[in-house]
Amino acid sequence: MKIRWSMMTLALASIVLMGAIGTARADDWKLMGTKTISSTNAGADITAEGDKWIKEDIKKTKLSVEGADVEITTVGLHWKGHKDETINNVGVLKAGGETAPHDAPGHEATLTSLTVVYKILHGATSATVKVWGYD
Repeated sequence: MKIRWSMMTLALASIVLMGAIGTARADDWKLMGTKTISSTNAGADITAEGDKWIKEDIKKTKLSVEGADVEITTVGLHWKGHKDETINNVGVLKAGGETAPHDAPGHEATLTSLTVVYKILHGATSATVKVWGYD
């Protein structure tokens, strides 16, 4: 009887632990900002909203796109206290897709703004770009 009780307790503890780990991982990516982009423009600057980024050190960053397929040719990352970075030939992001994560300089830094050069595809007039930070 004690063995059965111990096995059930161990199984329940394992399930709770796996759920806690999954929840913690899902919370590591934080939405840092959004910008609606237009097909009439070829680029957009995304800046900190209300000091949101200025207080946030991140380990990685990525972009996601909603509402239309977008071809991103260049992403300029502007870091506080570090050299700016340019990522070329990012590629086409399908609606709902995201870029591969990009490491912050020094393994942790503050992103102050971001510049995206893009083309909205398939006749769509707008899309939403989201900036994510991994803490």
